[in-house]
Amino acid sequence: MNPMTKEGESLLRNELKRLKNEDRPRIINAIATAREFGDLKENAEYHAAKEQQGLAEARIKDIETKLSNSQVIDILQIDPSEKVIFGTTVTVINSDSGQSAQYKIVGEDEADTKLGKISYAAPLAKQMIGKLEGDIIKVEIPSGSTEYEIEKVEYL
Repeated sequence: MNPMTKEGESLLRNELKRLKNEDRPRIINAIATAREFGDLKENAEYHAAKEQQGLAEARIKDIETKLSNSQVIDILQIDPSEKVIFGTTVTVINSDSGQSAQYKIVGEDEADTKLGKISYAAPLAKQMIGKLEGDIIKVEIPSGSTEYEIEKVEYL
């Protein structure tokens, strides 16, 4: 089972709904229209639509598999504490630079560092999980190692 936040589940379900209810019918219509152009061997519109269909169907299957193999964790249903767990939002301070950063620990498919979401399998998240506010963690990075202090743990 792969952990997933409630938000991540909702995003996948919305994408699945869009793929099935909007994209799939649009692609089927594009294939039907392209067939009317005649010779399928040299019909670029037909081949492009068939490729889109293959990609959409693969994504539908991928999402359905992910949803069936996931364990959805709603962080709002867990009593808040100072402990870092899956789904918490953690503010850390870089011991070298003094700069702070905020990260939400999410499932692998939800990770987006630009949005401050890191996978539970990421090195930083692995070091944070199980720690408490005030703890110091050491993370190995390509240029060496960096220490962070866990400043704040939020159950948002």
